[in-house]
Amino acid sequence: MNVAELVGRTLAGLGVGTAFGVVGSGNFEVTNALRAGGVRFVAARHEGGAASMADAYARMSGQVSVLSLHQGCGLTNAVTGITEAAKSRTPMLVLTADSAAASVLSNFRIDQDGLAAAVGAVPERVHSAASAVADTVRAFRTAWQQRRTVVLNLPLDVQAEPAPPGAIALPSIEGPAPMRPDIGVAADLADLLIAAERPVFIAGRGARGSREPLRELAARSGALLATSAVAHGLFHGDPFALGISGGFASPTAAELIVGADLVVGWGCALNMWTTRHGKLLSPHADLVQVDLEQSALGAHRPIDLGVVGDAGCTAEDVLSELGDHKAVGYRTEEVAARIAAGRWTDVEHEDLSREGRIDPRTLSKLLDELLPAERIVSIDSGNFMGYPSAYLSVPDEQGFCFTQAFQSIGLGLGTAIGAALARPDRLPVLGTGDGGFHMALSELDTAVRLGLPLVVIVYNDAAYGAEIHHFGDADMTTVRFPDSDLAAIGRGFGCAGVTVRSAEDLFAVREWLAGPRAEPLVIDAKIADDGGSWWLAEAFRH
Repeated sequence: MNVAELVGRTLAGLGVGTAFGVVGSGNFEVTNALRAGGVRFVAARHEGGAASMADAYARMSGQVSVLSLHQGCGLTNAVTGITEAAKSRTPMLVLTADSAAASVLSNFRIDQDGLAAAVGAVPERVHSAASAVADTVRAFRTAWQQRRTVVLNLPLDVQAEPAPPGAIALPSIEGPAPMRPDIGVAADLADLLIAAERPVFIAGRGARGSREPLRELAARSGALLATSAVAHGLFHGDPFALGISGGFASPTAAELIVGADLVVGWGCALNMWTTRHGKLLSPHADLVQVDLEQSALGAHRPIDLGVVGDAGCTAEDVLSELGDHKAVGYRTEEVAARIAAGRWTDVEHEDLSREGRIDPRTLSKLLDELLPAERIVSIDSGNFMGYPSAYLSVPDEQGFCFTQAFQSIGLGLGTAIGAALARPDRLPVLGTGDGGFHMALSELDTAVRLGLPLVVIVYNDAAYGAEIHHFGDADMTTVRFPDSDLAAIGRGFGCAGVTVRSAEDLFAVREWLAGPRAEPLVIDAKIADDGGSWWLAEAFRH
């Protein structure tokens, strides 16, 4: 056994989830060692797609995923997806070959440690045969316990060294330990809740998995429930859940959040997107932030109270501090009725469908009715993105994969594939624009090869829509494109392909849903001009 095999088998023994990547000479042996150890490997067509797959898989499965890469160009091809994962604190291990120390003139040679650090990942390295197991364990521990994206460099000369003799003894590595808040600070939060008449909770990525304690605390304190986009679905089915806060918020949700006299962010950055540049926060409201990282408290806007602690643990401790206190607060029958009647699917709109193009709101509403409720929705980035986010309901926070921390278009298809593999019990659905779809096109081959029943909804305006609406009357030659037949492109890869220009065209989607769903479905939706999405218009004004 050499070090490449040793590292692969060590990661398998530590219990990593699925591995994704593109295999070249530099990562051939270590990838086969992962496979020999029982780790599933999914071969992508491009390292960028593989990175998004690994990112989404880790988010949706709760396991540390692996991204296997060739040295140099294999790593640089994956950098955008790695950056998204690093910014999102995805527990992912990037296992990348590196040039040998003596190969100073190698074509593949770059500063891989520096590159990892530059995008917010943690650089690690296998230094020698003697330290290979310890180096690999350290990288895995950092990814798992600190929720970090770790780039583990495996130099070619070290890979080739013979492994030390003897059996591998691996430690048992527990997941992240829950962090309880200071009891005095928990009491301060309880006092604020007791004094509040209209509290609102906004749960973010850090609150995923804390649904029940947050619901119980909200019920006891009279608070309404909302989420950031990343945590969409966390409170699905609760009659006092407002849905997404921020740019995607419905008019009713926005009005009720603005009316709050206390807003508590649970594992939520309270950034410009979630608060509409602060417009959703009344200047008269107290603002509280609960987060595992002290540096996150007040990072985006001034707060009245910061609590360092796990969202679930903090909610439990505040419940204890409340004692017998039970408030109606914001939870009246009138408010419940307003919430029930004020979701996006209930908001009337002027149907802009005409001249062979369908209104994206009409399309999204109809698809929400057609698609099975047990779904996992992934979102690419772009002008279209609010439609699937706002209109396609999801059963819980594990039904929504939102890779937007780096705000790059083109990550959606890889994201949807990774999410689908993490949750094979649900119908995978992707909302993407034509720009992002074209960027990621090669991964349709991966979806077909895997036999995924993936529904790809392309909101096709034959342009980079955000720029069209942002720059107004400027020359748009550089951001408009010929209208491609995306359904035909999908069929060329082995997908089913449907072109939708009106509501009547959705009969073909019904037929696919009723069938065996043996291949992905590409819906080329020729959408009408929406005049500029409301969520990006809000952002561009600032």
